[in-house]
Amino acid sequence: MKIAGSTAFVTGANRGLGRRFAEQLVARGATVYGGVRNVASLDVPGVIPVAIDVTDAASVAAAAERTSGVSLLINNAGSYTGASVSDGSLEDIRLEMETHYFGTLAVSRAFAPQLAGNGGGTILNVLSVLSWVTYPGYSGYAAAKSAQWSLTNALRLELAAQGTTVAALHVGYLDTDMVAFVDAPKNDPAVVAALSLDALEEGSVEILADEDARQVQANLAGGVTRLYTAAG
Repeated sequence: MKIAGSTAFVTGANRGLGRRFAEQLVARGATVYGGVRNVASLDVPGVIPVAIDVTDAASVAAAAERTSGVSLLINNAGSYTGASVSDGSLEDIRLEMETHYFGTLAVSRAFAPQLAGNGGGTILNVLSVLSWVTYPGYSGYAAAKSAQWSLTNALRLELAAQGTTVAALHVGYLDTDMVAFVDAPKNDPAVVAALSLDALEEGSVEILADEDARQVQANLAGGVTRLYTAAG
């Protein structure tokens, strides 16, 4: 796809990776809608704030109605509760699923007609290395990201008929507020946003943003023992 002259909608555009996507899309000549729960929190120059809570169907529908001409949808909004699937709060686990799976599904369905009306367009779902592997302390989040990965593949197949390309971004730790507590090497969100947009312009549908993503993907075919030995 060509970003210059396109119209993009980015969820979670007020901070972290979403903010970097919004900034760089503006710099590359796109019209950008920034989807946020609180429009006062979005201060990216050139970005049009749009209220949206991806866990609320009415909010998602209203956001789609307030926008037009969208040809690039970036499903970036995320949550992290730290809940464990074995003994964590079911409310927290449901929030992870509502945000990453049902939220991505709702937003994608709401904006699919706009994408179709603009030649099909492109959807980018921000996934994670944890779409493919899990660790103690991340299991609720990882389960939701795994579901989002499956959803991404399903959307890719089902929206092909309207000409929509669906891409997935897999990445390890990002230097954002969400994982500020983690003491480990982290990716610069601006770098990840830039390489992702470059990849979309090249037509990529699976974007591996760092060595963690490449290593985990390479070990998927080796089965559970290989995957968790390599990841551990």
